[in-house]
Amino acid sequence: MKQRGLWHSGWRAVTLICCFVVLLVIAAILPVPAFDRPLSTVVLAEDGRLLGAHIADDGQWRFPPGESLNKKYSMALIHYEDRCFYGHPGVNPVALVRALYLNLRQGEIVSGGSTISMQLARMSGRNPPRTVPRKVLEMMMALKLELFHGKDEILAMYASNAPFGGNVVGIDAGSWRYFGRGADDLSWAEACMLAVLPNAPSLVYPGVNDPRLKKKRDELLDLLCERGVIDAMTRDLAVDEELPGRIHDLPAAGAHITAHYVNDRPGGRYRTTIDYDLQENVLAAAGRHHDINMQNGVHNIAALVVEAETGRVLAYAGNVSTPGEEHGGNVDMIRARRSTGSILKPFLYAAMLESGELLPEMLVRDVPVEFGGYSPENFNLEYNGAVHASEALRRSLNIPAVEMLLDYSPARFLLFLREMGFTTFDRSAGNYGLSLILGGGEACLHELVGAYAHMVMRLKHPGEQGDVEIYAEPCYDISEQEMLAMDEALPLTPASAWFTFKALRDVNRPEDRTGWEHFASSDEIAWKTGTSYGYRDAWAIGFNSDYVVGVWTGNADGEGRAGLTGLSGAAPLLFDIFDLLDGGGWFEMPTAGMSEVEICLESGHRAGPLCTRTAMRMIPGSGLVSSACPYHKLVHLDSERKYRVSDACYSAQAMEHVSYFVLPPSQEWYYRKHHPGYREIPPWMPGCEGGGDDNNIELLYPRKLDGLYIPLEHDGSRGRIVFEAAVRDRDEKLYWHLDEQFIAETQLIHQVGIDAGPGEHILTLVDSKGNRLVRNITVLGKESRK
Repeated sequence: MKQRGLWHSGWRAVTLICCFVVLLVIAAILPVPAFDRPLSTVVLAEDGRLLGAHIADDGQWRFPPGESLNKKYSMALIHYEDRCFYGHPGVNPVALVRALYLNLRQGEIVSGGSTISMQLARMSGRNPPRTVPRKVLEMMMALKLELFHGKDEILAMYASNAPFGGNVVGIDAGSWRYFGRGADDLSWAEACMLAVLPNAPSLVYPGVNDPRLKKKRDELLDLLCERGVIDAMTRDLAVDEELPGRIHDLPAAGAHITAHYVNDRPGGRYRTTIDYDLQENVLAAAGRHHDINMQNGVHNIAALVVEAETGRVLAYAGNVSTPGEEHGGNVDMIRARRSTGSILKPFLYAAMLESGELLPEMLVRDVPVEFGGYSPENFNLEYNGAVHASEALRRSLNIPAVEMLLDYSPARFLLFLREMGFTTFDRSAGNYGLSLILGGGEACLHELVGAYAHMVMRLKHPGEQGDVEIYAEPCYDISEQEMLAMDEALPLTPASAWFTFKALRDVNRPEDRTGWEHFASSDEIAWKTGTSYGYRDAWAIGFNSDYVVGVWTGNADGEGRAGLTGLSGAAPLLFDIFDLLDGGGWFEMPTAGMSEVEICLESGHRAGPLCTRTAMRMIPGSGLVSSACPYHKLVHLDSERKYRVSDACYSAQAMEHVSYFVLPPSQEWYYRKHHPGYREIPPWMPGCEGGGDDNNIELLYPRKLDGLYIPLEHDGSRGRIVFEAAVRDRDEKLYWHLDEQFIAETQLIHQVGIDAGPGEHILTLVDSKGNRLVRNITVLGKESRK
């Protein structure tokens, strides 16, 4: 009998060992509970407040796990679901025995005895039917879960994946949907309500069975009070709190930022650099100005604020729009490509300063022009003859900008823009032509503000060779490729940037000057506006040493509206935004890289020996290669200074030699209307005409004479090259000669069509006083076109 008992005992031990081994094998091959379900895209401000969220691909509001778990919620959850959570290995035998006893006593399942870890294992299997084998499987999965994850991790996983009724999953989504705020700010009543919801989310959630939900919540509050977690007063105050009466909409202060992440990196939690309070204030200000613009049929407005020192985006109003899909409110106008208007002019000014081809006050032509059928005009349809470059920039004059681009060349400027970080100018220079400077290309507000911010930072850090890190992107997580792009050196020195900013700070508000004085600010702000052709886009960019602000307004569908300009449509919001910003200083002059030279005050060039009014001025060092003043000319007058004379008709000893500031004929006529003090050269003394002065005649068109093409007419016949000239005396006649052969006589309108064969020719223009202008021209043949 004793041997038989030992045999039975050994058999039982082997059976137990085999069962244990089987359980170990099953546990080994079981997966650790994990969740691979799609997540909502969540975007936060810098302080952690919610800017916006987008529902997960499966239609659930399932936020990515947060950085921490609300302590009130975790305590309420543990006391409600699993009081011994921190004391068991994933399975609580005592709870299982108690559940078995209660179920047998009641004759039905009233308790499952599941721990939080077991419930998490069940959630990972998408809540399958409750069976005994499934319960055993969940127990083993819970044990394995505890081997690989800490208790706090398990608690956070549960909170992130627990169902909270409807399509709400997780504590963060539940807090926002039911209470309209984040889980960090939950009250005891709110934490307890969320703790009891996963127990029966399909039967009990706000708006469905509210009395039952409140009863369960209040019972948990009583339990916490009994166990000393909260005091009686806290319990009483919490019990008096009402349940949420409705589902809350999620914040949409960063709708277009959220859309950006949904498109690029969906299903993540992103903390941006956005200042939440500033974001709301900018949106409110944009809304007020949108209501004003809407009266003119302008339905969209966007604004971007960047911190100059760090390059961080502080506010991002992608599109404040009139309600209705037809107005394109979902389009992010900060990243949309739009015609630039005049907003690129400061970059051309800076580029020419950098190359030494321009000095800050150098004169630039401002007369009616035509370039192969392209006839730009100033906004006010007036012309100055010649204007200082900085003034042309301040007043946003179109003709001087086109003249500057002609000198600099569209190809070089296009390269410069790309080096400044623009990616939207993706066509050839020939395709853009001279219209590039007046809106012939497209840019987005994002890159415009980024480019101006690059210039600000270059000026704030003049001693650094490389570029200071900057990103016009509202997020911290920038790719390595983007970081490398940020470190590339800019094509500008601090000196060129400083003179550009100085011109914009001293801005004489653009041509439509009405009301600009209302925008005056106590802070020093440099700013520039732009208006695209057809009044489709209105731009305003402003900056000081601390901030860069950009505003665009117009219609997303491209419809133009008469009267929509950068000054009227965008600048008012720009200055309202600056009123929201703290402080803002100006830039110190970067003396390194500058030189002090004598400047001709009339022409803005380096002073020549004949300049009469000069001053010492600082210029970019690159400007040392610029030419001396070409406009001052020594004129020989009679003793009374009434007439011009020459040694052929007047005694050299009696002559008066006077320096005159003399502009070309086409510029002089317009210039003297705006400058009453301009001195015209006296006429020739009777009998002294024929001095051979070629400054009396100016060839206006074509500009380039060494590669002319003969155009073909519509019928294929050979056409003519049109030449245009100007003479100082507008009533003067001009006599045209080609290769010493007379071809035409003109008066008032000096235009001639010339038919010249391929090869080199000599064009000679002579007025009735004998003044001559001689130019060599080269006409290309058909083979040169190929």
